[in-house]
Amino acid sequence: MSLRVAILLSGGGSNMVKLVESMTGDHPARPVLVMSNDPAAGGLDRARALGVPVAAVDHKPFRGDRPAFEEALNGPLAEAAPDIVCLAGFMRVLTAGFVSRWQGRMLNIHPSLLPKYRGLHTHARAIEAGETEAGCTVHEVTPELDEGPILGQARVPVLAGDTPDVLAARVLAREHELYPAVLERFARGNRAPLHLP
Repeated sequence: MSLRVAILLSGGGSNMVKLVESMTGDHPARPVLVMSNDPAAGGLDRARALGVPVAAVDHKPFRGDRPAFEEALNGPLAEAAPDIVCLAGFMRVLTAGFVSRWQGRMLNIHPSLLPKYRGLHTHARAIEAGETEAGCTVHEVTPELDEGPILGQARVPVLAGDTPDVLAARVLAREHELYPAVLERFARGNRAPLHLP
């Protein structure tokens, strides 16, 4: 029996597409829900086109009440009964209360080589610091932002003349390789860190 995967996103959903496309054949998991905090997120249309059920919980009416937003978010999630929750460009910070419900089953992809550059503006910060290497990390989600156990990393060079946008595009291409590979390993019970060259 396949494991059930829910994917949370806030934007266009390019990582979601790669995850969904990977879950075929003898892959141990299948997508059961794509959900967003933005009802207009492009990723929802892309998920519909891929035949995956979608849901949206707009965070705006809950401004200032994160637990209430998360309670609403948990409704469709609980109904879908996922075994694994993948954050794929989900741009809301989650409380410890929400994370604890899914801890050990929730993954995130972050556009830096953690533990460097937690949070936002990772590419600009890497360039400003004079880094020669950047990349992305898939990790388990814990209540501390971008601090969970690392499940995989992929590296890219930082080149002379790189702008944050140029570097972001190079890193995103590696995200599309790394996240599906880590998800498949995780679904098979393998939590050993994967390091893509």
